[in-house]
Amino acid sequence: MGARGRIYWGWYVIAGTFLILTVNYGARYCFGVFVKPLSDEYGWSRSVVSTGASLNILAYSVCAVFLGRVIDRIAPLRLITAGALLAGLSFALMGLVKTPLQFYIVYGLLIGAGSAGMGLVVLNCSAAKWFIRKRGTAIGISTMGVSFGTILLNPAAGFIVKSFDWRAGFMFISALFLAALVLAQFLMRKESPESCGLLPDGETDPANVLRIDESRRDPSRAGISYAEMFADRRFWIIGIGFGLAVMALMSVFVHQIAYAQDRGVEKLAAAASLGVVGLAGFLGQFFFGWLSDRISDVKYSAVIGVMFMLAGLVILLGADSVGALYVYSFIFGFGYGCLAPMLPIVIADRFGRFDLGPVYGMITLLLGIGGGIGPLAAGMIYDRCGSYDLVWLSDIGILLFAGLLLAALKMEKQINL
Repeated sequence: MGARGRIYWGWYVIAGTFLILTVNYGARYCFGVFVKPLSDEYGWSRSVVSTGASLNILAYSVCAVFLGRVIDRIAPLRLITAGALLAGLSFALMGLVKTPLQFYIVYGLLIGAGSAGMGLVVLNCSAAKWFIRKRGTAIGISTMGVSFGTILLNPAAGFIVKSFDWRAGFMFISALFLAALVLAQFLMRKESPESCGLLPDGETDPANVLRIDESRRDPSRAGISYAEMFADRRFWIIGIGFGLAVMALMSVFVHQIAYAQDRGVEKLAAAASLGVVGLAGFLGQFFFGWLSDRISDVKYSAVIGVMFMLAGLVILLGADSVGALYVYSFIFGFGYGCLAPMLPIVIADRFGRFDLGPVYGMITLLLGIGGGIGPLAAGMIYDRCGSYDLVWLSDIGILLFAGLLLAALKMEKQINL
């Protein structure tokens, strides 16, 4: 609560980020529903379809670097509005796609770029400005929208595709983006607590504001340079560690439904398994954000989450029934819930609130490289081997290395590479 019992506006911002992320990431992570329909209608291989998903991730990530640099100079609402318009109209255009090149341009480049405008870098940087002491919990709540979207949109898109066709599924998603555009105008119109005479966390006494991260940098100094960023070992540990985790995550998200159907699981039940991932991730996003406010070093919250993902994939290797598929989905999903909230929390903890945007944007490029490689490599392995077993084994090794790397993250700046 804020002054005189009024709700602190930062919580409206968190509500806005939650709902916008619900639409944006629900749409991105339900793409697995469209893999077999696109492949069956046009005779495209899994590698061709996976390339579109990889281009989408890379376009998103390249744009995130730019957005991270301008987030302090351009109002987040403008970026969200532009992104929602571009992505929403491009999803409608998907119904006209007939060739791989058209697919790569519309889904890979246009939707990828539009999604970045209403993605985690823009929204989490906006949310982080409103909180310091309660940052972990606040960002944990807002990023729950990522999983909530997966819970809702995977079965919804699966039902529409089954009842009508894949084109109707894309039109449904287009309408949701336009609805998110309208919503943003109401909840995201204020940029920061300072811009409207408030203090972070809804505090009324400046003496009570915890300024731990502000003390990391003189606010009058220019933002962190790329030279400083690249010379800091913490940047590479965070970027590579989370990038490898996202590589494994996206290979699973794009191919899990096709894998389940290859094993004889009915289409709607297979699509619902990603909904289980989303439900568990919904819980995990709050839990790992909450946990990060209560442990000595926030990095351990991320490490625990990555180990949950690893344990889930071990179960997936032997999953031969709907029940086993859902057990895997819950464990893996709970762990994956750590990624969205913990990345900005770890960055803010190591680099401070003032440099969150530039560092977050650049690290998102590393995530995009990992996430882009994951689905494409999985599709190529499947096309060569006719099985996803080697994909899941590789992902287990990747997650183990990512967890060990994040556990080695130090607090102090290190420049001797």
